[in-house]
Amino acid sequence: MNPSRIVRDEDFVGCSASQFLELLKALTMILTLPQSAADHVEALVVLTGQGEEWRLGHAIRTWEANPKLRHLLVANGNPAEKTYTEITLDQLRSLGLRRVEGVHVQAEPAPNTGRQAAWVADQVQARGITSLALTVSPYHLARVYLTVLKTLTLRGMRLPIIPLPAAVAPDTPVPETGATAYDLVPGEARRILAYVAEGWVATPAELQEYLRWLWSRHRALLVGPDLAG
Repeated sequence: MNPSRIVRDEDFVGCSASQFLELLKALTMILTLPQSAADHVEALVVLTGQGEEWRLGHAIRTWEANPKLRHLLVANGNPAEKTYTEITLDQLRSLGLRRVEGVHVQAEPAPNTGRQAAWVADQVQARGITSLALTVSPYHLARVYLTVLKTLTLRGMRLPIIPLPAAVAPDTPVPETGATAYDLVPGEARRILAYVAEGWVATPAELQEYLRWLWSRHRALLVGPDLAG
């Protein structure tokens, strides 16, 4: 498998219909988790990359609008990308950050999503975080979710993870490549299929078991206390 960012139809040769169905189920269940639950988590996590400043902008607006959030975790990006810039408080302030207490930025470069997820897991463990929301671009969200879930699972940690996609039009060109979300979704799908086999993202069975736990143990977070009963 060669999971490049933009793939062709022939790159999916060898993938079975059952793999695609499992992928479709995973995407559906992740992306339809109630985003309103993000208003009630302890930490907001944003994974940067591809020059997509809108990820940071969305996270900062959410952080500033919700003082109940205790932590803003900003995962660093890949310095090999031509659009990479070092994340500093000055940069975050230029995007609207005012509340700096509780903001934590990954100091070391993170050349891939796995490194970012490992740092997130470190922060969860070190700071005793019990729930979080994930902010990235919509096309990238499912793979990030599955990567973070796998990393936390391998470390024996289980907590609510709420998807909170950045608000961006799907035909917006990504600064790093000029590709749109429509162009990039197939590559994300190819990566997920490849990374399941490598053990780098949660498997369909692991995701189902986690979501069963999430809905049974944290229904009030997902639907609100009035409907949880």
